[in-house]
Amino acid sequence: MNSTTAAADQKVVVIGAGFAGIATALRLRALGHEVSLLERLDSLGGRAQVFERGGYRHDAGPTVITAPFLFDELFELFDEKLEDHLDFVPLDPFYRFHFADGSQFDYCASVEDTLTEIRRFSADDADGYLKLLEKSKKVYDVGFKQLVHRPFTRVWDMVKQVPALLLLKCYRTVSQMVNSHLKHPLIRQAFSIHPLLVGGNPFKTTAIYTLIHYLERRWGVFFCMGGTGKLVQELGSLMERQGINIVLEADVDEIIVENRRAKGVRFSNNQVMDADIVVFGGDPETCYEHLLPKTKRRLPRIKKQYSMGLFVLYFGTKKLYPEVAHHSIWMGPRFKELLAEIFDAKQMSEDFSLYVHRPTATDKSFAPEDCESFYVLCPVPNLQGDVDWEKEAPILRDRIVSSLEETILPDLSSVIDEVFWMTPEDFARDYRSMHGAGFSIEPRLTQSAWFRFHNRDSAISNLYFVGAGTHPGAGLPGVVSSAKVVEELLTGVEVGSGG
Repeated sequence: MNSTTAAADQKVVVIGAGFAGIATALRLRALGHEVSLLERLDSLGGRAQVFERGGYRHDAGPTVITAPFLFDELFELFDEKLEDHLDFVPLDPFYRFHFADGSQFDYCASVEDTLTEIRRFSADDADGYLKLLEKSKKVYDVGFKQLVHRPFTRVWDMVKQVPALLLLKCYRTVSQMVNSHLKHPLIRQAFSIHPLLVGGNPFKTTAIYTLIHYLERRWGVFFCMGGTGKLVQELGSLMERQGINIVLEADVDEIIVENRRAKGVRFSNNQVMDADIVVFGGDPETCYEHLLPKTKRRLPRIKKQYSMGLFVLYFGTKKLYPEVAHHSIWMGPRFKELLAEIFDAKQMSEDFSLYVHRPTATDKSFAPEDCESFYVLCPVPNLQGDVDWEKEAPILRDRIVSSLEETILPDLSSVIDEVFWMTPEDFARDYRSMHGAGFSIEPRLTQSAWFRFHNRDSAISNLYFVGAGTHPGAGLPGVVSSAKVVEELLTGVEVGSGG
């Protein structure tokens, strides 16, 4: 363990045991600090909970693992190897797209296989994809290698990066960048959906996020055997081996502030835990609105356009569906118009698009024998829209089941088993997500880097933020990397990208 850093052995309290909080607890423990990790739920993982129903297992939250080296690093901090504890299996295809006209497109693990698939739609777009991939690498070399792990707590930090961002045309949107290289409307859709995986509308999200194309090509797309819950479990064991104090069902009511410094936290039962450093791993606005003393509740001056909400449908099937990929993207008849209704008008639509997760494609332990486990994610308006979820949730469930039965899951209504769901109201209640948003604030250019919630509060010098709402953003690579930003802020030493 590295204990050479100045001011080691300070008491650190990390609030929230999602992936950001876990990664932060491990990194600060490796610096020699005394770390307590607090979680208001009864298990680790934050949104990465695990649901068990009738013999079926479901990862509740993130299911796609990219940039696996970020998890390798957490074990390497303590001279351990991830592969001694976990098995990351590469997936091929990465995603299978099902379009409204009945056509299918496999986004494959190899470039050549992907080009073969693209040529079935448009010969010209094969060359366009190679050019998009080349541009994605350039954005990756700046956006991921140089910016993701750097703090943006001063406006000058942002100004220094403007020339590189202008050169890469990152003032454009993901959709504009993709459309400049690809022409077929369905292929454009397939390579524009990545922002939705981190809460962004591709027609509004900064083109910095096109780096995901190269990130996937460079490292692949993986599934952790046993699921994301198994990854959380092994990280929990690593924390226990390193003496991190994990406190579950710890509902923090207040961050105690004296003389512009966080002094500790007060729980809902009125107990107090002292701290030299406090790290908040939830939605930053929740912290500013509810946990800081009223005199300190000064929200940073940033725009706050929140990501969409999520309706997540979980079920098993008493039938096997071997033709369904591990990750499927089921596209509705509309794309741009649907996203405008969800993100801007914040209203329920007559149609929808879906992400379908079938973990039993790779890991049979997720369901009883001759059965399948499914998780279906449907983007919906967040709670800023006027949706009566008590009424709408069962209706949306039935519409999704009917649509899947007509297309990729025949006979679904007669074999479906153990059905339940989550709505934006559940996200607001269980995760203290502002407006029930699935991914905190949107990844627009005006809400990125310095314009996002900062990783250190400007007034309370020892209060830090990690997670989806702060820099660098949502998604597993983003939230795990936010722990590196805090480490650099605390030590003044640059933390490498590893990529």
